[in-house]
Amino acid sequence: MSIFDLFKRRRRDAIRKHPFPEAWREILDRDVAYVAKLTAEDRTELEGLVQVFLAEKNMEGCGGLELTDEIRVTIAAQACLLLLHRETDVYPELETVLVYPHAYRAAGTKHAGPVVIESEDARLGESWTRGVVVLAWDHVSSTARHLGGDNVVLHELAHQLDAEDGSMDGAPDLGSRARFASWARVLGEEFEELSTRVHAGRGSDIDAYGATSPPEFFAVITEMFFEKPKQLRKRHPELYAELAAFYKQDPAER
Repeated sequence: MSIFDLFKRRRRDAIRKHPFPEAWREILDRDVAYVAKLTAEDRTELEGLVQVFLAEKNMEGCGGLELTDEIRVTIAAQACLLLLHRETDVYPELETVLVYPHAYRAAGTKHAGPVVIESEDARLGESWTRGVVVLAWDHVSSTARHLGGDNVVLHELAHQLDAEDGSMDGAPDLGSRARFASWARVLGEEFEELSTRVHAGRGSDIDAYGATSPPEFFAVITEMFFEKPKQLRKRHPELYAELAAFYKQDPAER
């Protein structure tokens, strides 16, 4: 362990030792539905991660939005759900979270054969490899209160985990070649199945947006893993098992 890592660990330990504000705890109980499913031990771990996240990440209100503790804690808590039980850093590449009051417009490009079309799209969130996540607060707030399988914070922060190994390709840092082989086989087959169904105009229990690309597939199934775990385990048991091994959680049993 380097001197920098030792310093960081000590600083984080000191942050976690501070009492978790009771006002923040009330926000978790009121605004983040998933917290009610956690054990007391998991909740304590989550609260410590929230303290570290809020101490280390810059959060900015955009489009006239004034940041409040409700906004900051609600976002941080959902982001940190993905870190429970895992020996991992707290989103080491993430520096800034930009929060808009509503869906925002962002420039983009679309390819139609040899033609490149410039456009502006309305977005609820996005994740950049340059250390930035962008979120629309009204959508964050509504999805945090209900476990409906559509959660923009889980989605965008899954992209951050995906990119920690240097590329956003649908395969986060899995720790071993054997784990990667299993991951590639299971997720590859499921992605192809979803893509086939979507292109044929057939329905699927996995959101069709997951067929866009492997990174979007990973983000979409992360949402489903935490918010509709029993459904995912029943219909896609191998996929559920891969995610359970990566996230070191078994939400279907909560």
